[in-house]
Amino acid sequence: MESKIASPIRLELEPVALVWADEKPEGAMEFVPGKWGCVLFLLAAAAKGKTAVASRETFGCFGGGVGLGFGDQYKNFPGGEECFCRFLSCGNAGTDPGEAVGQGMAASGATAMADEFLLGERYIKSPELVRKFVASLPVMDIPARYVVMKPLRDVDFARDNVRSITFLVNPDQLSALVVLANYDGEHNENVIIPFAAGCQSVGICTFRENEREQPRAVVGLVDLSARKNLRRQLGKDVLSLSVTAKMFQRMEGNVEGSFLERETWKSLLE
Repeated sequence: MESKIASPIRLELEPVALVWADEKPEGAMEFVPGKWGCVLFLLAAAAKGKTAVASRETFGCFGGGVGLGFGDQYKNFPGGEECFCRFLSCGNAGTDPGEAVGQGMAASGATAMADEFLLGERYIKSPELVRKFVASLPVMDIPARYVVMKPLRDVDFARDNVRSITFLVNPDQLSALVVLANYDGEHNENVIIPFAAGCQSVGICTFRENEREQPRAVVGLVDLSARKNLRRQLGKDVLSLSVTAKMFQRMEGNVEGSFLERETWKSLLE
């Protein structure tokens, strides 16, 4: 379907639907099993018109497996969950398991990954706080074999089990979507920005909103690693806003007669 929102906010990239499915679309992009890849590479490809897919064997990285709803993949992180908690915080240098894994990474040629593994990404202050972060995530094991990422124009809402729709936008467009998300709300907290990986914002954090009577929009791509990974493909000024199918259809129905037809918004487009 064509989005009514896309034209007045002048989207350059196609909105992307994440669909739960038990069959893999023919010709869809997919990572090789066991090989690293950022889930947002697949999302970016879908925003440019292709169809992509991930499964429990092809989610690309452990955070991506969590983000798409394929269970708690942090338990399978090299060195186990404790090494992940140190990786996201202070690093694994000085610990016997961590040093062994890091040296193995370096020996295989993955020197940049070994450096991050040993010295830490430093996104969270301590391993103890990382454990609390993981516990707060809506980790789930979805009842489907695949998560399919497809351009919105290829979606059939009567057939596809759409769990989230993501807009890739610049700051002005994000502002417009935040206003639109609140346009018919009964309070002013209809949009959230959770601390999460980019794939988790478009995936499980939005999947969870399907369970709410009044779902909220989720702003993402505040993940520094995801921003670095996507800069070459999408540029440096892109953020994401993801919504459930229910919220998307409500927002679509509110375009006509809204601020998107008024001069303040039009002046920002000039």
